[in-house]
Amino acid sequence: MPVRRSFASPALLPLAALLFAACTAVSEHAAKTPGDEGGSAGGTDSGTARLASAATTTTSGGTVAAPADTTTAAPVAAPAVRIDVDKEFPVVRALYVNRFAAQSAKKMARLIQIADQTEINALVIDMKDEFGLNYKPSNPAWAKNAGTSGTVRNLPALLDTLRAHKILPIARLVVFKDSVTARLNPDHTIRQPDGSVWRDKKGLAWVNPYDRSIWAYNMGIAEELAQMGFGEIQFDYIRFPEPYKSLPAQVFPGNKGESKPDALAAFLKEANARIDKHGARTTADIFGLTTTVGGPLEIGQWWERVSPNVDVVLPMVYPSHYPRGDLGLAVPNAEPYKVLHISLTRAKQRDEKLGIKHAEHVRPWLQAFTLGKPPYGPAELEAQKKGTYDAGYDGWVLWSPGSKYEPFLPALEKTLVSRKKS
Repeated sequence: MPVRRSFASPALLPLAALLFAACTAVSEHAAKTPGDEGGSAGGTDSGTARLASAATTTTSGGTVAAPADTTTAAPVAAPAVRIDVDKEFPVVRALYVNRFAAQSAKKMARLIQIADQTEINALVIDMKDEFGLNYKPSNPAWAKNAGTSGTVRNLPALLDTLRAHKILPIARLVVFKDSVTARLNPDHTIRQPDGSVWRDKKGLAWVNPYDRSIWAYNMGIAEELAQMGFGEIQFDYIRFPEPYKSLPAQVFPGNKGESKPDALAAFLKEANARIDKHGARTTADIFGLTTTVGGPLEIGQWWERVSPNVDVVLPMVYPSHYPRGDLGLAVPNAEPYKVLHISLTRAKQRDEKLGIKHAEHVRPWLQAFTLGKPPYGPAELEAQKKGTYDAGYDGWVLWSPGSKYEPFLPALEKTLVSRKKS
C-alpha cells in the first residue's frame, strides 16, 4: 500500500513513520560498501583543534576557543578569476569526487578524462566532509579542524587544471554533521537534557545548527573556496539529526523558539548573500522525500523553506532509498524512471507556486551504485536521466560513494546536448 502523504500539515513529519530509516541511518546519500572511501562516515581525528578564536571560555571540558567573527572571509593570496557560471555552465552534469579521490593525482586524471570524453562538465569535490577539511585554509584556526585524513596538496593547481579542461569545480561542504569540529569544540554541539554532548547512533557528536558561530565558520570556508575559484558551493547535511526515540532528547543551546525549517532557511539565505559577492552559486543537498512530502521533515528540511534560498536545490532522489509502496510504486528501486519523473515533477510544481522559474533550479542526485535489488548499471542510469529530462530538467549529478564510475560509462553521451522536455 502506498505511504500516505500530507501536503498541508505544518507539523514536523517523522522519518521513521515514513519508513526512511534504511537510508538515513546509513548515510546522507548512500550506503558505503567495503573498500569504498568517502561518503558519510565520521572522522577519526584525535588531535586538539579549535575554531577561529577571538576569545576563550572555560568549560567543564577545558578551554575552548570561541569562533571568531568571519563576516569577511579570510584573505586569499591570489584570488582566482571568477567563473561566469550562468554563462559558461547553464546546465551542469557532474560526478561526485570524494576526498580521497581528490587527493589522488591518478584518480583525478581519470575523472578529468571521463569529463573530456563525455557529457560530464563538472565535478563535485569534497572540501569539507565528516573527516574534516580537505584543503589548507588561509585561517590557521580553521586549519586546526582539518582532521587527520589528509588534504589536497595543491588545490590552486587542481582548480587551474579543471578550468583548462572547461570543468566546473563544485565544493561540497558538510555542515552540521561535523564530528571533527563537534569533538574539538564541545561548547558548540547539540546537548542532552543533562547538559552532556548528544551523540547519534554511531556515537558521533553534531554541531548545533542554531549556533551562529558554526554558521560563521562554515560561511567563511565557503567564501574562501569561492574566492579560490570554485564556481559553486554545495552545502550537504544542511539538516538536524534524526530524533530517534531510542536516543536521548536533543537540546539546542541558543534556540530562541526558532523552528528547525526557519533556522535552516536563515542559514542558507545568509550564506547565499555572502557567496553571491564572490560570483559563485549556492546549492544545497536535501532528502528526496522533500519533493513529495508537503510539510517539514523532523530533520528540518522543507521544500518551501529551502528552495527559495538557494540558486540550485539537489534532491537525493535515489530509487533505492524509497520504501516499498512509496510514490505509488510497489518496488521503487525497480522503477528508476518513475521515481525520478514523479519526484521532480512535483518539485517543479512546488517551485512554480513559489514563483521560481529558473530553468535549472532543480538538479537531482542520480544513483550510480547498487543498494538492494535490482543491481544498477547503465540501463538504470539511462532511465534516471530520462526521468529527469521528461520532468523538465537537463542537469544532474552522479553519486558513487567510492567515486567509481566505470560501470556506468556506457550510459554517458559523448557531448552535452539538451534533452529536457519543456
